Amino acid sequence: MNTRTPHSTDTREPWRRRAVITTVWSSAIALALLIASTVIAWSWREELPDPVASHWNGGSVPDAVSGLAGFLATMGITGIGCLVLFDAIALFMGRTAGTLRMAAAGNVWMAGLLATLTAGSLAPQRGLADAHQVALPGWLLPLALLAPLVPAVIAAILVPADRRRPATTAVPAGAPRIPLGEAARAVWLRRVSGGPGAAIAVGSILLIVVLSIVLNTPGVLALVAVLVLVLGAMLAFQVRVDATGLTARSLLGWPRTRIRADEVERASVIDVSPFRDFGGWGWRVGHGGRTGIVLRAGEALLVEQSGGRSLVITVDDAEQGAALLNTMAARARDRR
Repeated sequence: MNTRTPHSTDTREPWRRRAVITTVWSSAIALALLIASTVIAWSWREELPDPVASHWNGGSVPDAVSGLAGFLATMGITGIGCLVLFDAIALFMGRTAGTLRMAAAGNVWMAGLLATLTAGSLAPQRGLADAHQVALPGWLLPLALLAPLVPAVIAAILVPADRRRPATTAVPAGAPRIPLGEAARAVWLRRVSGGPGAAIAVGSILLIVVLSIVLNTPGVLALVAVLVLVLGAMLAFQVRVDATGLTARSLLGWPRTRIRADEVERASVIDVSPFRDFGGWGWRVGHGGRTGIVLRAGEALLVEQSGGRSLVITVDDAEQGAALLNTMAARARDRR
């Protein structure tokens, strides 16, 4: 089956203004974090060895050095590169609040990570004559990974939810439906989980555990806890279609998304390739800003919404889910 271009009932694309606003304020916060860490590090230049330790061998012993200016420039360029990436996602794919939240949180988290690594790796070198004498604190990497999550979550919360935008056209006559009486009720429930992404995630977790034991860096186990939470949040979902529309939520309760029946333009079945269409597995953003809950290749439910938005979920029995959702969408229009 071929993927169709989603129908749009709004040619003005008002989402772009919200995307620009989100990009501006989240980028400003990210730049402030990067600049602050750079200024603080530069203020230590008289106390730091020349050159400074700039890379570690997986443990606490440095294996590379560089000039302070070069080290700060590398961290800054890395931060700017990540900033450009997340801003591009927001500006070109940010049709939904979920995508904008991801981009805003990504900006803040990555800048916080780099700022913490910059200051945290240079602070122990103050007062040393030789950078090879420094021992990197074992808590630095877990702190750099976990601490920025707090402002990143706040940034995501600050992005306003999508406005309710009922579809202005009828559900196409050719869209599949389920024959139901006016008073009849029906619910379609499916659980989606596993797939290649889960196997890769489990393998990555085991590898990190082994490395933390071999390198004697128990603090890195905090990263394992984060990965376990991410695995549970991104690789197992429950999907429900009923009279209110469609709801998809992680088995942990977050992330989740809801599409009201009166905002559905059409539901159908498509064939999905995770890498070709979305660049991988999990909660993804694909071509044209299409949101995807993609855990495997093959059959998927495509929900085209008002405002040019669309959601793809790889799930079994997608044809029945699409038919029921079209039926409920048509019924919602009849009630208006």
